[in-house]
Amino acid sequence: MMFIDHATIRIKAGDGGNGCIAFRREKFVPKGGPSGGDGGDGGSVYIQASKRLNTLYHLQFQREWKGGRGEHGMGSQCSGLGGTEVTIELPVGSIVRDRTTGEVIADLTHDGQRILVAKGGRGGWGNQHFATATRQAPRFAQPGEAGGERELEIELKLIADVGIVGLPNAGKSTLISVISAAKPKIADYPFTTLIPNLGVVTADDNETFVVADIPGLIEGAHEGHGLGDQFLRHVERCQVLLHLVDLSLNEHPDADAAVIARELESYSKTLAAKPRIVCGSKIDSAVEGNSAKLRAYAEKNGFAYTEISAVVGEGVRDLVRMLARIVREHKESMVIDAEDTAGVSLLGDSSLRSG
Repeated sequence: MMFIDHATIRIKAGDGGNGCIAFRREKFVPKGGPSGGDGGDGGSVYIQASKRLNTLYHLQFQREWKGGRGEHGMGSQCSGLGGTEVTIELPVGSIVRDRTTGEVIADLTHDGQRILVAKGGRGGWGNQHFATATRQAPRFAQPGEAGGERELEIELKLIADVGIVGLPNAGKSTLISVISAAKPKIADYPFTTLIPNLGVVTADDNETFVVADIPGLIEGAHEGHGLGDQFLRHVERCQVLLHLVDLSLNEHPDADAAVIARELESYSKTLAAKPRIVCGSKIDSAVEGNSAKLRAYAEKNGFAYTEISAVVGEGVRDLVRMLARIVREHKESMVIDAEDTAGVSLLGDSSLRSG
């Protein structure tokens, strides 16, 4: 299955059914009066987050989604059936915008989140609703309303706790294959990874977190060079960045690290400000002096530093523990912030009531 992280679709909610013009005519009821039933409501269109999906590939084959039309009303005060609702499943992490206005309609951040994106048209009233003391036999009914219609632009940003970034062949795919069950393509040429890979990592005490392996970046990536900025969006939601730097290539690992740092800064200030671990990779074959240079770079810029060899397993478990601790601390701080916000809100409400 191809990895697709952009899609545009058109949605149309169902129109409401028309109200009915009818009169009750029975043998022993000479003046039965109006009995036209109401039209059924049109089917609405919803989007729903699903953890079963991790790409927008399924939207390539169906670009139009339509809710069912409501049935027209019938005689004997029988209302028409409502139209069938439509639910479009999207991966968790999808951002849905109105293509015309650019308005963000939904940011799907958790499984099962369901949002109305086009409301079905209301069914029209039958003539039974329009009878009055002076108009006892109305010969008109209300037409059904049109359902909502719009074009949606959907962008997928993977949701992971840790985003692994680095130059091509820095060892990102090897690392994620070692610390998780993910099986990315691994080879000794640049741009082996063409799509982001997700892996679930288990730390001590069965504590788990999700890691995303982002395809290799090069200088000018934020301007579209190489694989461009098409995958940088997938690390925007990460809590911590793991920056892998190959210690075995040349005598300037600090310069290599600075390239990625500049790309992150150029793409997004928020992204560049995320907690970051600089990790020297391939220490089993490191060029002499590279370790000290990269460590000095990390200390100068205020980043945590560690070293690993994913192939032989050296330092890998320590790295996993470090990542688990940072992810755990970040989640705990989010809970505290949420509780503080709720407390301030409640205080504000009580002060308003007391005043």
